[in-house]
Amino acid sequence: MRFSSFTYLVGQGLHNLRANKMMTFASMGVLTVCMVLVGAAFMFGANVSAMVDYIGEQNQTVAFMDKGLSEEDFSAADAAIRSIPHVAAVEYISEDEMLAQYSEKLSGYTNLQEMFQNDNPLHANYVVRADDAANIGSIAAALEQVPGVIRVNSVTDVSDLFVSLRRAVNYICYGLVAVLALVSVVVISNTIKITVFNRRKEIGIMKLVGATNSFIRFPFFVEGVTSGLVSAAVASGVVCGAYYALCRWYAQNPSSLSMLLGGTLVPLENLWYYIVIGFALFGFVLCGIGTATSIRKHLKV
Repeated sequence: MRFSSFTYLVGQGLHNLRANKMMTFASMGVLTVCMVLVGAAFMFGANVSAMVDYIGEQNQTVAFMDKGLSEEDFSAADAAIRSIPHVAAVEYISEDEMLAQYSEKLSGYTNLQEMFQNDNPLHANYVVRADDAANIGSIAAALEQVPGVIRVNSVTDVSDLFVSLRRAVNYICYGLVAVLALVSVVVISNTIKITVFNRRKEIGIMKLVGATNSFIRFPFFVEGVTSGLVSAAVASGVVCGAYYALCRWYAQNPSSLSMLLGGTLVPLENLWYYIVIGFALFGFVLCGIGTATSIRKHLKV
């Protein structure tokens, strides 16, 4: 295609946008709303995943060791604990270290080290961290099977709740994206169909004088893609701006719950490019599909 033909066809596509202002505005509005909903779902899902990862990092599984273990049995238990799958970190705390920690915490009330200097009731233990919150339960079960471990403390209910929440959020986000993508294709397809219907006689004449399908289709493609990209730009601004304001409010209004879940939202600088690039692709691809499906039958003259 020659450059002069290309610029002419692009100009025709932009002219169609101006000539159908109301339909163009309506389609852009619907597309923008769809993208904003998709962006909100993505931001929510990203933060739920980050919270689950934070809980996985902070949630500790503690394995208490038997006092009567021989040095050989203790070494075997140590090796078994460190070889458990999905273990990210292991910290050993001896009986004396445990007593020192509790003594420091209760130093204003009593002297535990002096009280139990000859008969320490505390057990040595291993503090085990999982590589993912979803693996905390399996690690706790494996620790219970290690010879020499007499008790395992693991708060799996909270981690299981958030893992289930992350899975549910992911499914909801996937479903929402699929539904909104279908809505976007229908909206842009109907908009183009109206434009094509109004120009059906012109298209027929162009076909009769030898215009190719691509020559006729290109202005409509420009119209659809321009609508999608403008909608993507507006939606990106709305989502990123609203999320930035939410991050500032969240940081300035801390609560016990927010500190429990990490104390902060995922920074905007870690997410904005997913939103901008994703919306641009969303608008370009879906509007291109809507254009292709809406004009096909009118090219059969």
